[in-house]
Amino acid sequence: MTDHIDRHAAEERFRVVFEHLGAVTAYARRRGSQDADGIAAEAMTIAWRRLADVPSDPLPWLYATARNLVWAEARRSSRPPVASADATPPSEPFELDPQLGEALRSLSTLDREALVLVAWEDLTPSQAARALGINPTAFRVRLLRARRRLQKKLDEAQQNGRHGVTNLEMERT
Repeated sequence: MTDHIDRHAAEERFRVVFEHLGAVTAYARRRGSQDADGIAAEAMTIAWRRLADVPSDPLPWLYATARNLVWAEARRSSRPPVASADATPPSEPFELDPQLGEALRSLSTLDREALVLVAWEDLTPSQAARALGINPTAFRVRLLRARRRLQKKLDEAQQNGRHGVTNLEMERT
């Protein structure tokens, strides 16, 4: 009887985890996986096998697992994984602003990952810290610095754009 109860409890617990399949697939796709569905399926398989290790808020744990799988896939294929802005799936309902995309690509992988986990993956800073396996305070500092660097890059791009217009206007007169 206890085996039946334990199995039923595990299945119920896994249903909660499995609800995040779409988010994990999108996460892997945005990281440049060649087989995002396969990565998500493997993350779910690992979650089932290690269900006792999966926290009550499973999404950060699933993202960490998927991230490791994407990196392993990239190592096998000898190509670097995408840290964020380079791989927006075609099914996304938005198009990334070219200046924002360029500014994101100019940041370090760590900065991009911090920004994307919070902005696109919709994690709280504490959840994002868990996904990266770092202290929440360290993540908040990383996020703050990443936001400042991104803002600086965007400001520089805007200033360069203004100077370009000003220079063109000066050439016309």
